[in-house]
This record gives sequence, C-alpha cells and structure tokens, in this order.
Amino acid sequence: MGFKEDYLFWGTIRELSAHYDYRMITVTENHQEIWLESDTNKEFPVIRLIRHDLDWANWLKRDIERTLQNGERIRQKLYKKPINILSIYVSKFTPVDDHDFSLQAASYKKTKVDTFILTSEAFQQSLQNLEHVLKKSLSVQVLQEDEIDEEKVLALKKDAISESVKKAKAEQKVFQNANKPFFTYIFMAIQIAVFILMEFNGGSTNSKTLIEFGAKSSPLIMQGEWWRFLSPMIVHIGFLHLLMNTFSLYLIGAEVERIYGNARFLFIYVFAGFAGTLGSFIMTPNLSAGASGAIFGCFGALLYFGIVYPKLFMRSMGSSVIVLIIINLIYGFSVSGIDNAGHIGGLIGGFLAAGVVHLPKNKHILRQLVFLMGTVILTYTLLQYGFHHQNSSAVNDNTMALLAQKYIDDEKEAKAEEMLNDYVSDNPDAPFSLFMLGNLAFEKKDIDKAKDYYEKSIAANPDLHQAHYNLALVDMNLGAYDQAKEQAEKAIELAPDNKSYAKLLKKIETQL
Repeated sequence: MGFKEDYLFWGTIRELSAHYDYRMITVTENHQEIWLESDTNKEFPVIRLIRHDLDWANWLKRDIERTLQNGERIRQKLYKKPINILSIYVSKFTPVDDHDFSLQAASYKKTKVDTFILTSEAFQQSLQNLEHVLKKSLSVQVLQEDEIDEEKVLALKKDAISESVKKAKAEQKVFQNANKPFFTYIFMAIQIAVFILMEFNGGSTNSKTLIEFGAKSSPLIMQGEWWRFLSPMIVHIGFLHLLMNTFSLYLIGAEVERIYGNARFLFIYVFAGFAGTLGSFIMTPNLSAGASGAIFGCFGALLYFGIVYPKLFMRSMGSSVIVLIIINLIYGFSVSGIDNAGHIGGLIGGFLAAGVVHLPKNKHILRQLVFLMGTVILTYTLLQYGFHHQNSSAVNDNTMALLAQKYIDDEKEAKAEEMLNDYVSDNPDAPFSLFMLGNLAFEKKDIDKAKDYYEKSIAANPDLHQAHYNLALVDMNLGAYDQAKEQAEKAIELAPDNKSYAKLLKKIETQL
C-alpha cells in the first residue's frame, strides 16, 4: 500500500516544518507534491518533496525539467535573485535504469535544482545522506512495515500540515497589531477640517491663506517658525490635492498602522511628514503643503517591513509597493508643480523612523540604536545645511513678497521693509518685492519714493498690472493726470475684468 513511503514523506515534511522554519507554499490537490520555503535557510531556501514510486529514469528526467520551470516561477515571484532548490523524491526504489544524470545539479535561467532520491528500502542510509545534504539532523522515526498503517500516516500528515498552518497564522498576526487604524482616521479628519476652514478664509489655493494655515515657507522657517516643518502635512492646495492624499492615506496609512501599531505609526507618520518638509526646505524655496511626504513615509515603512520579512513582503505586497513608489516618483519628476523633494524626504524619513521603532513583538535593540543614531545625525546635518546654506538667494521674489505681506498683516511693517530692502539689494530686478516696498512707502505718504519703487517694479515686470494701478494712484496724488490715465489704461489692458481699474480711469478722466 506504500504506507512506509507515505510515512517517510510526511515525516520529512514535519521535521522541516517544525524544526527548521520551512512552510508550505504549494500543495498539489492529491497532496503528493509539496513545496516548502524558508526565510532562514540560505543554501536551500526552497525544498520540493514529491511522493512517487520511480520506475524509469526517463520520467525522472522530464520531472526535473518541470521542477526547474516551476522553481523559476517561484523565484520570480518571491526572490528575484538566483536560488537553489532541493528536489526530494520519496520512493520505494531508485529507477531501474541509469539515472546518474539526476545526481547532477540542473539549471534554468536563475534557478538551480539539486535532486535527491529518498528510498524506503535503504531508509537508514538514505536518511543519513539527506541529513548530510541538508546539514541538518532529521528525527524521522524508523518503523517496520507492519508497524505503519493508514491511521499513523494520517496523524503524521495532520501534524505536518498543522505546523505550516501555525506559521501562516503567525504571519497573519503581523498585519493585526492594531485593532483599528485610529491615527489614520484622525489625520484624515484633521486635514479635511483644515481644508474646510481654509475655504472659508480665502480659499485653499490662495497663497496668503496657505501661509496663514501653516504651509511650508522657507523664509518664515528661517525666521524661526520651526513648527512649519510639521504643519504642512495637514494643509492642502485645492480639492483634488486633498482628495488624492486623503484616499492614499486611507489605503496606505491604514495598512501601515495595522502592521506597526498605533503608537509606532504615529511616530513614523509625523517624522516622515517632518522629513518631507525638510527635503523640500533644502531643495526648493517654493511654497508647498500636503500630506504627500508623510504618505511616502508610509511607503518607506513598508520597505523596512520588507527588510525584516522579505519573503512575506514579496508574497503579500512587495511588487505593488515598489511599483507604486516608482510610478509616483516618475510622475513627480515629469509633472511641474509637484514637490518631489518632499516625496523623497518623506520616503527616507518613513524608512528611518520604522527602523527606530522596529516592529511590534520583534525587538532588535542594536539595529534600532544604529537607526536612531543615524537618523539623529542625518537630521541635524540636513538642518544645519538648510539654515546655513539656503539663504535669501534661494528664496524667490514671489515668496518674499508673500512673507512681507504676512508681516504687514501682523502690523510688523518695519520688519517687512527691512527684509524687503535686504532682498532687493541682492536682487534688484525683483518686481513683487519692489511693489511691496512701493506699498509701504505709499502708506507712509512718501509719494516720491513710492513712485520710484513702482516704476522699478514695472521695469522688472511690465505685466504686473497691480503696479500700473498703484502708479496711477501715485500720479493722481502728484497731479500728473495724463500719466495717471496712461497707467490706468495699461492696468485695464492687462486685467480687463478688474472693476477697480475701470473705476479709477473714470475718476482720472473727470480731472482732465
């Protein structure tokens, strides 16, 4: 009935599963062919066992070829790098004809298969040879033919399958450390609430509103508003931006929070948001906002998970995560207006933060200390670089004007004027900064100086309709109505829908 061979087959599987960290990855319908995989065995990460009574070597040759092809498919799915597979045939006898070829390793693409025939007729010697190949002892009990029956085989089979089920359940627990993605929902609610408030206070695409609600502004950070390294992660520019980031956070953030747990996720997400803003601060002076850096940090945390559990990562999500990261980065580099520096900073930040906190119930103190020290040193170095090397020359004219307007709104006109003068001294062709200086001079009734600033602003940017309008007001105050009319008409030409400009022109014409 072949009970002895079946007993040997399932006994070997149970030994490999229970004592050497192998788990079942493929089982045929008749349970006569089992593929095992191990995260720890480097020499044979995959072992294939088949229960088949060998007769002729020709069948064995065809089966080895089939094993190579199946092994290559498994390699492409789980490993990517070259692998060695041990194929074990459990049979009563070896083939009756010449089968020396089976003792030689066979290769196909990046997969190599070593073949071993475990025979029940020479059980003791055969098992010792297998132990020598595996470099592991196998405590498979030696029983006589009359001591083995179907009940014992079934019990052994149940034990072998049970070991694999235990490992599968342990893997599932990795994804169930947090009952609910609590902080994911909290951040989603916060960014939606902030967006609504912004819409009622000037609009989420209004630069002034963005600055007031905490968008990243390099000049303000350099002026001491360090909290802007964190606040941009809850501020979004337009509804589509909010929608995309909220949906991404729901999908990716929730998964990361389930894997790492609530507290670890909070640290990873916040630090990744900070790292994203830091990357943007170093690379670009432009105004920016959004949770994208923190979300990319979630991708970084998943990559770290892939280092700790490489096979589980590739089986469950690996290919999808890597493809999504690549697609998003390529999209960011190819489309203008996307802060890819923030994305890359968040990705690195999330990876480092995950290394610092590691995974629940899987402490690795030495590695965590190395990640912590490396993260602190890198963060300090980048902050120093950002503050000492990203000077006013890295700040564009538009951003400087927005910053000056914020100071004016806060009734800090002297601070705004000082900052604008410093910037204009290094950048004499800065139309927005010159325009703001003109406004400050006009407010102080210094009409001549205001006129000079507005004229310089127009010389730097002839299409700045606000400067033409304000220059018309200055000319009216000086009694130069012809010049005022010319400037008002130019303002209307550049911005025909502005009713204030048309109203000013009519007022000027009544004075002519």
